[in-house]
Amino acid sequence: MEPITLTPPSGLIQWLHLYLLYRTSFPRAERKPFLTILKKYHADMTDIWCICRGSKFLGFAATMNSPKLVMLDYLVIRKMYRGQGIGTLAMKALMHRYSDREFILEIESPYEPGPDQEKRRKRKQFYLNCGMEQLNIMADVFGVKMELLGKNCEVDFQRYRNFYHDFYKPWAAKHILPAENPKSGQ
Repeated sequence: MEPITLTPPSGLIQWLHLYLLYRTSFPRAERKPFLTILKKYHADMTDIWCICRGSKFLGFAATMNSPKLVMLDYLVIRKMYRGQGIGTLAMKALMHRYSDREFILEIESPYEPGPDQEKRRKRKQFYLNCGMEQLNIMADVFGVKMELLGKNCEVDFQRYRNFYHDFYKPWAAKHILPAENPKSGQ
């Protein structure tokens, strides 16, 4: 079986696949305007990776980048390829690609009750199984409680907030607030 690769999008068809997957995989509240992502991509502040096996488009990942810190912004595998270990391989490839920088990601808090709580717990476990580590940082990000996970990093809340400030300017940092860190070991 061919290995998976991370490649920048090329050609109209690949961009269309990527855009449609983005629009159908994330709830509206979690989607940034795609035009904003493209502007950051063309300014070399965001990387967009097509996750492929040979010529098959399996999914994509997008990161927010600074010279020392990279945040995984989106990772999604097409439904027909889920459950085959592709997400794990993609995460390991991303962590390897950015091994020279600190690497973080946000996940919706698995501690918040609600209908998707078990799904959020599984998502956290997926990232932990891939080698991410708990940073013990909780944040209210535009009204959504998030937990930060990281690899090779020493990030505190202020540095995380400053990352948003530098990436999206002061208006974004105003919407990144500290949140209570639950004592639960869930």
